[in-house]
Order: sequence, then structure tokens, then C-alpha cells
Amino acid sequence: MKIERIHHVAYRCKDAKETVLWYQKMLHMDFVLAIAEDLVPSTKAPDPYMHVFLDAGQGNVMAFFELPTQPPMGRDPNTPAWVQHIAFKVKDRAELLEFKAHLEAQGVDVLGVTDHGIFHSIYFFDPNGHRLELSCPDPDEQAKLAHMDQVKWAMLEEWSVTKRAPKHAAFLHANEFGAKA
Repeated sequence: MKIERIHHVAYRCKDAKETVLWYQKMLHMDFVLAIAEDLVPSTKAPDPYMHVFLDAGQGNVMAFFELPTQPPMGRDPNTPAWVQHIAFKVKDRAELLEFKAHLEAQGVDVLGVTDHGIFHSIYFFDPNGHRLELSCPDPDEQAKLAHMDQVKWAMLEEWSVTKRAPKHAAFLHANEFGAKA
């Protein structure tokens, strides 16, 4: 048995229509499906909702639930805002910069471009407070990923014992690929 791919990811939204229009305008996602029920199919709980689905490219689907009878949505107060996010891949740095300019022109606060070594990212929030990331591959992505593949288990093991950041991948934030920290 093996998972084929993610069918969809679902988040809560404040307003389904506002969310669909924002994702269409800001990230050029197509609105593909809406489902509305008065009872939750899995639990049979009386909880009316609107469930909207957006095309995030290559079979990836982003979905949202508007839950008008539930208390206002919030964030986990024990988790920093930068942790929970969804990242979307764009073709290259030129397209990343184009999205950055587009979002900023629409009044969206954008952080970055941040160089993560194997990829470069910008960060911003949707109207529901969900943190989003757009990423493009680094030109040396494949060589860096090959090295990361060799050290992933050692890093995980060291972390599980020490709870301190292992230095096996320090080269990612060095100025030159292959530099050792």
C-alpha cells in the first residue's frame, strides 16, 4: 500500500465567497467545486457549511470550509504564526518576483525573498489569517537535495536526542554550496 498523492487540503475560512475571489485574484487559482450541507456527512452533526475547492495546479486542490454557526476562527496560541502554512511551488525566481510584485500591488504585505538554500520563498497571509508561501527551486537544487538525502537520518537522530539544530545542513545558508559550518 502507498499513498498516491494529496487529494486536497482543507482549511477554515471566514467567508467562502471572499476566499474564492481572493485566491482567484491573488494566486490565479480556478474555482472548481462547491459543496454545502446542513449535516456533516461523516458525523451526522447538525453543522451547516459551505465547502469550496480551488485548483492549485497539477491535480492539487485547496479547499475551505465556512462554518457560520461555529465560534470565530482563531489560531493555536502556542504555535508561532510562521509555523502553520501552506507552500505553493512556482516555476522559477522570475515568476516568484512577478507574484511578489503582483501581491504587493494589490496591497498584500509580502515578506522575502528568503533564501532557504534549496529553494527561495516569499510569505504572506490570506484574508483568513492563513500564512502562505510561494517557493521556487534554487539553481543548485538537485545537488543540494542529494546531499540533504544523505544526511537526513543522521540529522533526525541527533535532533531526537539533543533537541538542538544539527549542523549537517549548515551549508544551505552558507554563501557557497559545500561550505562547512
